[in-house]
Parts: sequence; C-alpha cells; structure tokens
Amino acid sequence: QVQLVESGGGLVQAGGSLRLSCAASGSTLSTYDVAWFRQAPGKERDFVAAINWSGGITNTADSVKGRITVSRDSAKSTVYLHMNSLIPEDTAVYCCAAVDWGVRLREKSGEYRYWGQGTQVTVSS
Repeated sequence: QVQLVESGGGLVQAGGSLRLSCAASGSTLSTYDVAWFRQAPGKERDFVAAINWSGGITNTADSVKGRITVSRDSAKSTVYLHMNSLIPEDTAVYCCAAVDWGVRLREKSGEYRYWGQGTQVTVSS
C-alpha cells in the first residue's frame, strides 16, 4: 500500500509560482498513475493534472492549461505540480492521488485509490 504526502503549498501573490510535491512511502510510484485534484471552499473537487506511470503521458485540465504542468521523478518516487502565473481562483486545497497504471489517464476522483491529506494553496490578489 502506498502512502502519499503533499508539500509545497503556501501563500503567494497573484502572478507568482509554486511547486507542489507528492512523495510516496510504503511503495514506489513506479507502477502508479498519479493525479492532482483541488478543492476550494464550498466547491466540488476538481481535476487539475495527471501523469502516467512512466511520465511519458500527461493530461491537464483546460482551466489551468498553459499555467500548470505535472512531472515526476521516479528515482525519488515523487510527483510534482508546477504552478505558474497563479491567480486567486487557484486558491484551494491540492491533493495528489494514485491508482495502479491503466491504459488511459483518469480524471475522475472516484477512480483513484490512494490519497494524500492535501496542501493549502492561497493566492492573494
């Protein structure tokens, strides 16, 4: 079983950047697809980005495309979310999630098995 821990959140001004990390323990992430989701207060959890087990395929939500990318470091068993040109609407708790690798990247939270606790990102205007 894999445990996930997010880090890197914080308070940033609009236009700034953050890099979130999702580190695995208990197992490597080498056979898992990993996604990032976010949830703002009073709103549903939304898909942000996903990366497949090899790092060769990524998918990003249209709402953040061009500003947010995802990558992974297999040696460190860590997945990163690179966020640039942040806007106040990006304020949310960001969670990473993992699932056994599949033939396609999944975007629905219910399809992911393992979850981290989340890290808060606050973007001030």
